[in-house]
Amino acid sequence: MHNAPGQVFLADCPTRLAVEIIAEKWAVIVLFALSLEPQRPSDLAELIGGISRKVLTQTLRRLQAYGLVERHAYAEAPPRVEYSLTKLGGTLVEPIKVLTDWARDNGEAIVDFQEKKQR
Repeated sequence: MHNAPGQVFLADCPTRLAVEIIAEKWAVIVLFALSLEPQRPSDLAELIGGISRKVLTQTLRRLQAYGLVERHAYAEAPPRVEYSLTKLGGTLVEPIKVLTDWARDNGEAIVDFQEKKQR
């Protein structure tokens, strides 16, 4: 019963929580960027156009709180911090790749549809 298709609509369903985590605006992009290699926050902000440092920090903390991302602080002067995917976060790489491929293949069609609708 726990895995029944309708369960995802229940507020306390773990499946729904998992979907909500990755459906957050910047989550998939941050996860995709971290799938390339561990990254410093400044490098992530530069790589991901349009995300503020504040929102990036909030997104990283949220993903860390759910076990998808881990933070590595190095005892250096000046201090250095990197983020990387956890083993659990790594399980999202393939689904994100599929989603990214779909977006790459269909992004123009979506833009075209919006432009036609506005005319």
